[in-house]
Amino acid sequence: MTHDKLLLSAILIGSCGLAVGGVAQAQDGASTADKRVALSNNYAGNSWRQVMLQSFDETAKQAKARGIVAEADSYTTSENQATEQAAQIQNLILQGYDAIIIDAASPTALNGAVQEACDAGVTVVSFDGIVTAPCAWRIAVDFEEMGRQQVDYLASRLPDGGNLLEIRGLAGTSVDEQIHAGIEKRVEAHDDFRIAGSVHGDWAQEVAQKGVSGLLPSLPDIAGVVTQGGDGYGAAQAFEAAGRDMPIIVLGNRQDELQWWQEQYADHGYQTLSMSIAPGVASLAFWVTQQILAGKDVPKDLTVPFLKVTQETLDSVLEETPKGSVANTIYTQQDAQSVIADATTR
Repeated sequence: MTHDKLLLSAILIGSCGLAVGGVAQAQDGASTADKRVALSNNYAGNSWRQVMLQSFDETAKQAKARGIVAEADSYTTSENQATEQAAQIQNLILQGYDAIIIDAASPTALNGAVQEACDAGVTVVSFDGIVTAPCAWRIAVDFEEMGRQQVDYLASRLPDGGNLLEIRGLAGTSVDEQIHAGIEKRVEAHDDFRIAGSVHGDWAQEVAQKGVSGLLPSLPDIAGVVTQGGDGYGAAQAFEAAGRDMPIIVLGNRQDELQWWQEQYADHGYQTLSMSIAPGVASLAFWVTQQILAGKDVPKDLTVPFLKVTQETLDSVLEETPKGSVANTIYTQQDAQSVIADATTR
């Protein structure tokens, strides 16, 4: 699986041809036709999470229809709290699922429940928000690298440096902490930059817009905005409403912000960069889990590249991204096998 493939594979979630094609891949190893799989998700309050759930449900539905698994159900907690998700995992154990796939509220707070699942013979695979329990598998993007690349991009566009605004994600999650760490490290390396202000946007446009609007009156001129996804368009609206000069805002692959970017470029040549983990990573997590259940030897830690949109690819990606959605990649069983093989040979 190449990075170019990811860049060119932003697709509509409901594309039946690709979904069925992914499920139709021949199975290797033991049959998983009698296996029951569950997704434990901690949060669904933004478009990325909604598309992630759609990606999982579409893949799971097709896999079940073709007899690859017996059940594949998704569950989302009502609050983003590790205690509630731990209770959910314990309930899934009692329901007799053979595997639990987790997008975790915390990298460590769920480890007790995860260990209970492992002790009960349940396969546990985490993705996006990963867990650190040694018995679990982890599918992750290098989120620190996402943070580093944002600052490096701004440095290439702003050789004299300047003040940056940082919009962080959901507090307490591993994703937020890792992207923030990458941003901090590169700001230290580029000493012409400084973080003039920081606000949590919770990966949601409305939250980011409100937070930035409240902070802007106390900020000096802002040259660039580093983000985590779901917050770029909200930040742009806040700057516009305040009558402030529009900084270079690194975006996060949401359709509304890509549309805004395209319009701004057409109007006055505004250029930026957009990057995020593809929400279809949930489909990869499903297929990795299926391979583990089939008896494949799968390394505990797997890494996938993030999906990046450049000025050159903006139009094609936006054309394939439904309104209100997120640029995406749906992974197949063959993709999962390739990711596993790459990790095995490292």
